[in-house]
Amino acid sequence: MFMRTERLFLRPIFPEDWRELYRGINDAGVVRMLARAPWPYREQDAMAFCSSAQESLELRLAITLPGLDGAPLIGVIGMDPSEDVPEVGYWIARGHRGKGYASEALDGLLQIARVLGIRRVQAGHYLDNPASGAVLRKLGFRETGEVRATHALGRGGQLVLARRYSLDLDEMEDMAEGQVDPSTTSKAA
Repeated sequence: MFMRTERLFLRPIFPEDWRELYRGINDAGVVRMLARAPWPYREQDAMAFCSSAQESLELRLAITLPGLDGAPLIGVIGMDPSEDVPEVGYWIARGHRGKGYASEALDGLLQIARVLGIRRVQAGHYLDNPASGAVLRKLGFRETGEVRATHALGRGGQLVLARRYSLDLDEMEDMAEGQVDPSTTSKAA
């Protein structure tokens, strides 16, 4: 699956992407915010992730930044569409943060989710990563009120508190079409 947004190109991850992926994710500050990436992150981890991406049931997309010199991989975004309520996740490499790329990529992924017939998605962020919460809220995710201890492989497998969010894609679509007054919708889903 491919998605072109205003500034980004979301595309499948290929085995050849492992070097770029490794350069972007081999950063303790990135990995410590992810549940399933180990630390230290090794070249073999990047190779395995990229090789398995085509065979996985999960939708894993490279976030690339097209330009005159190519389209470097600046992050990854994904979800597992086979789940009843898919969990979305993403990371952006240092040097590309604070430019709205995570929000733009997430908006693209939500458009793909709608095409796939997905009606609801969920997400979470560790409490020490409020920037990710800002991205989720910007796209219409609502806090569920749940804060859950979640394993963080990048922190040695320790349990870390994570705030949970959900998004009803039908409701979001209705709001975009002006059919629902956002002030009347519930805070928690």
